[in-house]
Amino acid sequence: MARLLLVEDDAEIRRALIRALTERGHTVSSTPSGLAALQLVLDDRPDLVVLDLGLPDVDGHQVLRMLRSVSAVPVIVATARDGEQAIVDALDLGADDFVHKPFGAVHLEARIRAVLRRGDTGRAREPIVVGELRLDPATREVSLAGARVELSPREFDLLAYLMRRPGEVVSKRELLAEVWHQPFASTDKTLDVHVSWLRRKLGEDARAPRYLHTVRGVGVRLAEPA
Repeated sequence: MARLLLVEDDAEIRRALIRALTERGHTVSSTPSGLAALQLVLDDRPDLVVLDLGLPDVDGHQVLRMLRSVSAVPVIVATARDGEQAIVDALDLGADDFVHKPFGAVHLEARIRAVLRRGDTGRAREPIVVGELRLDPATREVSLAGARVELSPREFDLLAYLMRRPGEVVSKRELLAEVWHQPFASTDKTLDVHVSWLRRKLGEDARAPRYLHTVRGVGVRLAEPA
């Protein structure tokens, strides 16, 4: 789903959130300190940062101020502090959202999805091109080497999701959650069937894939043909 940076000094909370968010398909890196977080943002360029305000080395507000001077990465602030002023200050400094401690992983992930959707609003309607494959979200049209490809609504949504992540292996769990909005079940063949139909319409098959590559036991990768 997303590459997350978790900045949290409580080791128990950090371990629990890493486990829960990883199980939901995210890639999670973490650090207990603010200064290390700044370096990780510059080095790893995460999709989103979850920032605790009560850090041992630098106050979270100061970290946010320094972070905003070098990056526009979305930030969700986590705080146990009472009162509205801490939240108001964080939002004024450039935070995108906040959660009050204690909070559950399901609550946090919902906030993560909402923030990332807001950030994708502008790009979501721009045409996507991978090799000779072109998809236009605004008109919901797909073409391959200039020839139109007729897809069902679900096939279009699946292809669009994969084309926004070219070269990445996207897990079955993530695809079922984001395209079908249903939980993952190992016996569910819905994704396999739709990938097979999509391959056929793109003029390829599993034995000789060009764009759609199945990674057994993991998920699907869409990439430009070599």
